[in-house]
Amino acid sequence: MSLFRDTGTGDAASKRGLFGDDRAHGRVAVVDIGSSSVRLVVYDTPARLPVPIFNEKSDCGLVRGLAKTGKLNKKGVVRARAALARFIRLAKVMGVERLELVATAAVRDAADGLHFVEEIENTFKVSVQIPSGAEEARLSALGLLIGVPKADGLLGDLGGGSLDLISLDKGQFGANATLPLGHLRLPDAVGGDIRKAAPLIEEQLAQHAWLKDIRGRTLFAVGGSWRVLARIFIEQTHYPVHIIDGFTMGYSDLRHLCQVLSGLGKASLQQMPIPRRRIETLPFAALTMDQLLNVARPEKIVFSGFGMREGQMIKGLPKEIRSQDPLVAGCETLAERSGRFTVSGIEMRDWMSPLFPGESARHARLRYVACLLSDIGWTEHPDYRAEHAFFRVLRLPYAGLTHLDRAFLAMAVLVRYNGNPELPYAAPVLHLLDDDDRRIANAVGLALRLGHTVSGSAPDLIGRTTLKPTREKLFLGLPVKDRDVFTGDAVERRLKTLATALGFGASAFGKTSES
Repeated sequence: MSLFRDTGTGDAASKRGLFGDDRAHGRVAVVDIGSSSVRLVVYDTPARLPVPIFNEKSDCGLVRGLAKTGKLNKKGVVRARAALARFIRLAKVMGVERLELVATAAVRDAADGLHFVEEIENTFKVSVQIPSGAEEARLSALGLLIGVPKADGLLGDLGGGSLDLISLDKGQFGANATLPLGHLRLPDAVGGDIRKAAPLIEEQLAQHAWLKDIRGRTLFAVGGSWRVLARIFIEQTHYPVHIIDGFTMGYSDLRHLCQVLSGLGKASLQQMPIPRRRIETLPFAALTMDQLLNVARPEKIVFSGFGMREGQMIKGLPKEIRSQDPLVAGCETLAERSGRFTVSGIEMRDWMSPLFPGESARHARLRYVACLLSDIGWTEHPDYRAEHAFFRVLRLPYAGLTHLDRAFLAMAVLVRYNGNPELPYAAPVLHLLDDDDRRIANAVGLALRLGHTVSGSAPDLIGRTTLKPTREKLFLGLPVKDRDVFTGDAVERRLKTLATALGFGASAFGKTSES
């Protein structure tokens, strides 16, 4: 049998291509043989940190009954085999160069788990990894660190079979634990009686005194059941950004929500925005979160859309790709693939830099990303260009974005397309920003609008002009040669608008050093 257990951080196993290809990048697929479902995710990784190009799961419930029988669910095994047959075939047709199959808590803990894996390997001629609980927790942390490289606090990943916990010290791994508190396993263990679940959860958490070290820090919540908690809160509070990744809740708000949900019956839960398959187990997931919050006492909870699968994917990539900023890398790829004859993001960033002396590292990063995205709406109808660009930027599928970052970028691109931030579709989102963020995002948007007008969005032109702020005026320096290429009524109007927004008394044309 070719079964092996990977360390969760090494590269040797992950470089083994399913179809005889040892390349470390290309199309990469991860099949997560989880306790509740089997999922295939395919990533395209030619030169940038990837986003999924295919994502499908099959609800199998391998862990159902495990607490009583000690074995995998028989019907679940049949469904899992069928799902794996489809997923492995799809991966081959899609041209996947590296396929990773990872089996988690249910397979790891079941008496017949190794037999199930051996059968899968022999039938499909693949290798299946069974990480330990500690290794699985580290994989989840690797996935989180894609977007939050300096994460500090505690990661909690609630699956169907287990709750994986790992402490994080500014991105470095610390103590960890794997507890048999999965959202399917826990109800089985207590016969569906939630009153019996509370002391069981409390007993499990009490064995790990290090959880108290998290107090006042951040809990990063991973797992579908816990993401439902965020979804419910977003719906009930009419929060304007319906994206779970990066959504933040306070300790008291989440505890209150968990206490309410853990006490609701099936009829009440059916009236809420909850997937049907989650209704029976959500009260147990909410109770587990409440108990964890009571022990760890984090200041805030950040929900993540990245976890074990992303960790498994990224660990086999070359270091130069693993070290990229996922937001910047993703937007550079997007600009390359969707741009026309566009001015480059670097050109535009450097051109407007004199307007933002002493800016923070966060604003510098977001300003560059806004430059990369500044031509994103060119294919849209002019009447809807601002609105479509706003929503497309707001909903970017990349890691490394807080909700405030999303709002900042969406505002900058909206203003670049002459959109009104107070329109009903934009105002609720942009009101999340403080005055400083709004001021800077507006200035970036106006500078982008001017830059694209000056250059006609063509490359290698904007660098022949300069923006020079003085005490009283904002000058746009133009070369003497071909000066008429850069002037016009639209350029003059937009220069004046930018100058006014930045607090300059006037604007004027000047000469560049090229002259």
